Amino acid sequence: MSGNKTMPTQASVADFLGAVTPARRREDARALDALFREVTGFVPQMWGPSIVGYGAYDYVYDSGRSGRFLATGFSPRKAHLVLYIMPGYDAANPILDRLGKHRLGKSCLYINKLADVDRGVLAELIRHGLDRLGGYWPVHPI
Repeated sequence: MSGNKTMPTQASVADFLGAVTPARRREDARALDALFREVTGFVPQMWGPSIVGYGAYDYVYDSGRSGRFLATGFSPRKAHLVLYIMPGYDAANPILDRLGKHRLGKSCLYINKLADVDRGVLAELIRHGLDRLGGYWPVHPI
């Protein structure tokens, strides 16, 4: 049985965010970091080379597979800001309807730029995801 490919690292979040290009994406990434810190109360940690994660959860599936994964976080990719809200967005439609311009994947929210969304609604979405995840698995600092 293989483990998770995305694991926490000791890389510096500040160094990673400082190296994000272009400058507008870097500013958005730093603003997201501040928002995630405020909403979660967690100190961020790098997960793999490009995901800034806040908190973690340990899981054990009925199959016996177990692991640890980030509770929530984001990655400032070239094309989009990608937000990871576990366990997904299927129960968040009323919040998403008020968010602003975005696109969804299974557990990923794609935003072109932070100015496209309402930050207060985004904070509500992050909190909603953490609360929902906590109903399945305990969420904790890493």
